[in-house]
Amino acid sequence: MRAIQITEFGGPEVLTEVDLPDPVAGPGELLVDVSRAGLNYADTHQAENSYLAKQELPLVPGGEVVGTAGDRRVVALTSGGGGYAQKAVVPEATAFDVPDGVDDVTALSMVVQGATAWLLLRRSAHLEEGETVVVHAAAGGVGTIAVQLAKRWGAGRVIATASSEDKRALALGLGADVAVDSTSPDMTATLREANDGRRVDVVLDMTGGAVTDQSVAALAPFGRLAFYGMASREQPSPIPPGKLLVRSTAVAGMWLPHAFTLPGRVVHRAMGELFDLVLAGDLRAVPGGEYGLSEVRRAHEDLRSRRSTGKLVLDPSR
Repeated sequence: MRAIQITEFGGPEVLTEVDLPDPVAGPGELLVDVSRAGLNYADTHQAENSYLAKQELPLVPGGEVVGTAGDRRVVALTSGGGGYAQKAVVPEATAFDVPDGVDDVTALSMVVQGATAWLLLRRSAHLEEGETVVVHAAAGGVGTIAVQLAKRWGAGRVIATASSEDKRALALGLGADVAVDSTSPDMTATLREANDGRRVDVVLDMTGGAVTDQSVAALAPFGRLAFYGMASREQPSPIPPGKLLVRSTAVAGMWLPHAFTLPGRVVHRAMGELFDLVLAGDLRAVPGGEYGLSEVRRAHEDLRSRRSTGKLVLDPSR
């Protein structure tokens, strides 16, 4: 099969197209004929071994696929990579049947970005009706879905941040009430101004660095910041617990694999709800572009430069 393999860690240049033997599914696993693989910002960390889970070489990157497993059409999370290929082995526990009427891009948008947005709002931030929600990187995969879910679940105001006029227009079209420039030098002041001078209740953040620091400073009493990535590759400042006491604020981290350890099949419940919203016309994926295997380096360059919007996918047939 055709696949992308990494034999040394680094940037987009380490992604190499190769021919590999077909993988073999073991007990509790499914062999998927991949029609599309998801491209995620986390994949750029995986390629340079700066991800939360340490990687081992050689490595076929890619954490999500959609395709057929026997007579089933499934979207699934891989275990430790393997998605950038024509065939992939996935744990049956992280595979979800795709309903008729849901296309490949939408299915992939829901399994990582959709489930992440659902968990951030439902479990990490515990969004309540009427609250102000800030969605950083609102034109990205998680952001485009989080904006829609926050509005649907009763947010009083959704403030989107994005780096260009086109991206801000996209966020407004998805339901954001206000869209501000993510490159603002004083995000605290920018967010308060966008909320009529008031502090904000919920922030969904995957940026890191000064953006995180200034977003924490913008929180209202009992405000929550849910942190799920570090696209800037810059650590936020440490937050002493006493600083949280000053305004009764909270900061939570969220990494999707941990959700599978929760009782009650939480991720399966999230996926069911997301697919229902899609089929009802109340939630839509934003296609961000499709790349062939031979274009994977360009895909990673687009991810790292933050040029992309919506959901990016890889077509292993070309």
